[in-house]
Amino acid sequence: MAEDGDPQIMGKAIGGRVRTKVKNKSAAERQITAEQMLRESMERGGHDAAFRPPKRVITDHQELAELRLRKRKEFEDTIRRSRTNMGVWAQYALWEASQKEFERARSVFERAIDVDYRNQSIWLKYAEMEMKNRCINHARNVWDRAVSLLPRVDQFWFKFSYMEEMLGNVAGARQVFERWMKWAPTANAWNTYIKFEVRRRNIPRARSIYERMLITHNELETYLKFAKFEVKHGKREYARLVYERALKELEEEAHRENFFV
Repeated sequence: MAEDGDPQIMGKAIGGRVRTKVKNKSAAERQITAEQMLRESMERGGHDAAFRPPKRVITDHQELAELRLRKRKEFEDTIRRSRTNMGVWAQYALWEASQKEFERARSVFERAIDVDYRNQSIWLKYAEMEMKNRCINHARNVWDRAVSLLPRVDQFWFKFSYMEEMLGNVAGARQVFERWMKWAPTANAWNTYIKFEVRRRNIPRARSIYERMLITHNELETYLKFAKFEVKHGKREYARLVYERALKELEEEAHRENFFV
């Protein structure tokens, strides 16, 4: 047993207790951060040590109705704070669609369109929702309104015509293309129409579309594509006529290197 004053006891007795003194108060060579302690704790406890909120299980219709009501209130509150945020409108409508509440989803989309009918994204999501859920007539109605209000947005026409073609409604797709061409669109739009007719193996109609295309796109590139089209389909004599026509109508512009290659 050590006696008082024994050098093994470093400290002073206070009230029967011994208070030890710290010999070295300098910082340790290896510092442990709170982040490191947390990481090591998770590694020892496995990934399950991380907090995960419990999954909510809906047990009856009343609870589901309450959940939907609360979710709708959250969306409505967000919309009131940021009425022009089309992303929130789209989330709201698509959430309603995920609940199979299609009439409510349509109502939300229509309200969004009233706020900003020029927003292309809201039209695309609206029509795609209808197509995804096989509401074809509703989708057709949405596309029809979209191209009527925003006829210069080529993407609407592309998707509208493609939907009709995929449904096997060739006459309907052709009607969409004809409406589109009345707006004298880009060369890419005309080429899409031509490819559609080629897929239908209706070469004479594709040829007539090229003729119409030359009215609004009387350019060397159009003549070259037209001539290659004729060669590809075994009409070299027609291709020769196209080249001669280009030389006559374009004059100096036709005298470029790629014309003679």
